[in-house]
Amino acid sequence: MKRLYRSTSNKMMSGVLGGLGEYFNIDATILRLIFVVLLIPSFMTFALVYLVAALIIPKEEEIY
Repeated sequence: MKRLYRSTSNKMMSGVLGGLGEYFNIDATILRLIFVVLLIPSFMTFALVYLVAALIIPKEEEIY
């Protein structure tokens, strides 16, 4: 069973995009590039989404 979590091994800031990359089986670098491209025109929206995701999604070692 797949579970979404913040990655502790594949992270740059809090591991949200690394965890998403592992969940969807996509390279996290691609997700990071997409995030930066989307972040430029609407900084506050995507920064807020990232912050909320970092607070809600559990870390990898917290999943039992």
